[in-house]
Amino acid sequence: MLAPVRGALAVSTDMLLEGRHFFADVDPESLGHKALAVNLSDLAAMGASPKAFTLALALPAVDEAWLTAFSRGLFGLADEYRCELVGGDTTRGPLNLCITIMGEVDPSLALRRDGARAGHDLWVSGNLGGAAWAVAHRQSRGDWARPAALASTRFEAALLALHRPQPRIALGRALLGVASAAIDLSDGLAGDLHHVLQQSSASAGQPLAARVDLTALPMHPVLRGLSPEVQYRFALAGGDDYELLFTASSELRATLQAIADRLGLPLARIGAIEEAASSLEKTPRLRWIDACGQAVTLALQAHDHFLTPSSPG
Repeated sequence: MLAPVRGALAVSTDMLLEGRHFFADVDPESLGHKALAVNLSDLAAMGASPKAFTLALALPAVDEAWLTAFSRGLFGLADEYRCELVGGDTTRGPLNLCITIMGEVDPSLALRRDGARAGHDLWVSGNLGGAAWAVAHRQSRGDWARPAALASTRFEAALLALHRPQPRIALGRALLGVASAAIDLSDGLAGDLHHVLQQSSASAGQPLAARVDLTALPMHPVLRGLSPEVQYRFALAGGDDYELLFTASSELRATLQAIADRLGLPLARIGAIEEAASSLEKTPRLRWIDACGQAVTLALQAHDHFLTPSSPG
C-alpha cells in the first residue's frame, strides 16, 4: 500500500521515443533503467523523495523476453528508491514509453529554478559529456565497437553514462536549504542554465547573467585528447548527462564540500551568477571564460525537441 504524502506532491512526466531518445537495438534492461532514471532525475532537481510512478507503454508486438529484461531494469531501479508502480496503460504502436513520477518534498524547502541571485556560485555534480560522446560515436560508426585507441574503461564509462544514468536523489535531498536554484541536465548545460537564468531573472526583478569558467568544467574521461572545441560541444550542449546544476551562496562552499565528501560524489564550482551588463538585455547572457580569464566565443546549440535533428540517446 502506498504511504501517504506528508509534504507537497512533486510530479514530473518524461517520454522516451524510439529513434528520438534511444536506438532501436538498445538493450531492454538498460532501457527500463533509463526510462525511470530520467524521471527520478527530475525529482532530484526538486529535492523530492520518490513515492510512485505510472507507465504508459506502446509496443509494436508482445515480446516476452524483451518485456522480462525491460522489467528487470525498471523494477531494479524502482526497488532501489522504493518507488512503486501504481498504474498506467499499454497499447500497440511504435515503441514509446511515458512515465509520470510522483515524490514528496517540504514546500518551504523545495528546489526551484527561480532562486539564483547575483553573486551566487554555480555548481555541477559528476562529470559532463560522456553520454553525448557515446551517441555521436554510435551515429558515426553505426555500431558500438570500441575505438582501438580508447581505453576500455573510459569507453565502458561513456556507455554507462548513456544507458544507465544515476539519478542524484541523495544530492537533491542534501541540497534542501542549501541550494538557491537547481535543474537536472537533460538538454545540455548551456540550455538548462539558460532556463535557470530566465526564471531567476523574472523572480529577482532584474536581468541576470552567468560566468562559466571553462577550465573548471568536470569533463568525462572519454573526452580526454579531443580538441577543446569538441569537448565543450559535448559537455555544454550534448545533453543526456542527468547531473544536477545548481546555485548557492558563496558562504556555503564548505557545506557543499562536506556534502560531496559524505555522498562520495564530486561537486565542481564552475562559475557564478552575475548581474546582466545592461538592464535592457532580454536574453540571459552566458560568459565563457578561459584559463587566462578571457572571454571565449562558443557556437553552441541547445537541444530543442522540435528543431534539433533526431539524436537517439
